[in-house]
Amino acid sequence: MRLLPEGIAQEARILYIGRGLRAFGDGFVSLLLPIYITALGFDAFAVGLISTATLLGSAALTIIVGLTAHRFGRRALLIVASLIMIGTGIGFLLERDLWPLVVIAFLGTLNPSPGDVSLFYPLEQALLAESVPATSRTAAFAVYSLVGSLIAALGALAAGLPQLLHDYLSVGFLTALQGMFALYTVLGLLTYLLYRRLPATLDRRESTASTPLGPSKRMVFTLAALFSLDSFGGGLVVQSLLVLWLFQHFGLSLVAAGSIFFWAGIFTSLSYLAAVRLSRRIGLVNTMVFTHFPANLCAIALPFAPNLTIAIALLLVRAALSQMDVPTRSSYVMAVVTPPERAAAASVTALPRSLASALAPMLAGWLFALSPFGWPLIAAGGLKGIYDLLLLLLFRRHKPPEEQD
Repeated sequence: MRLLPEGIAQEARILYIGRGLRAFGDGFVSLLLPIYITALGFDAFAVGLISTATLLGSAALTIIVGLTAHRFGRRALLIVASLIMIGTGIGFLLERDLWPLVVIAFLGTLNPSPGDVSLFYPLEQALLAESVPATSRTAAFAVYSLVGSLIAALGALAAGLPQLLHDYLSVGFLTALQGMFALYTVLGLLTYLLYRRLPATLDRRESTASTPLGPSKRMVFTLAALFSLDSFGGGLVVQSLLVLWLFQHFGLSLVAAGSIFFWAGIFTSLSYLAAVRLSRRIGLVNTMVFTHFPANLCAIALPFAPNLTIAIALLLVRAALSQMDVPTRSSYVMAVVTPPERAAAASVTALPRSLASALAPMLAGWLFALSPFGWPLIAAGGLKGIYDLLLLLLFRRHKPPEEQD
């Protein structure tokens, strides 16, 4: 099977490598950030404060970059983003006081969430959409998601390096943790050198666009609202809460949980490629809805699973289906807006998703505290199912140009 889509431009290959570098860093930073903050002597409140600052800062920078890319050039902004990544790594390597770390977290590029919400995102999405023919666009986004997912998993494995260095080489644990932020800085430097290789022609300004969103504004805002509903539902069943529920409900061991979610990640990664072929047969919107809706039914069924075997089967089926809308969603947004609007559309649709998914886990934790039954799973499946039906109702007739007769 051909992995890279046909007609792909050289800049797209650079974007894939850059996505992989960042995904590796995000993979270990998302796990080590709370450990590092507590190792510095701060409490759980400080961990939450820095994590919130990181998420909110990333969302703010994402929207700012998306709304200004048409003025300053996407290559130039990617290079600036890489420099910010380098500064973020240096800041966390050297600084040990709480409030400076909060400021660095807000202004930097650390990503504590499983998704890619950063100032790189709208720029890469817009460039990727323009680097392949329209018929290969969904495949290009599928490979983009696949690279991020698989290499982030490798980054998560690398999060164990500080413990190994401490146990076997007698390196101080805090020093070993700081070494990972040094590695993050190196990844930022490699990203900077990589994006310097992008063609300078990508910095041309769009003379036809006086505003970042023009004729597609209404459609983009409607999609952003729908995606927010989906993300809020997804925030109710983040992986950590699913593990907690499995521990409480079935007495699952930590080793078993790791194995289950490893295979769930593999199934999710492979589903990105399956989404490409399916979308060519039934269309982007139909692929988003008709794969996503059964996955939501699996979430609703989980609290009623009579044993662990059935619960695991439901989790794996859900993993194989629930993320097939990721590359198709990105491809659809890029297809239904004009080229000058793409960076803004990517950021405007990504920002509400990030904020919505950040708020939901607090509600889910409260519901789990009230009852061990798994009400958040039912609520998540219900909300995401409503999203599917609304998406089908509102956008089934808004087909991308390549799907129109």
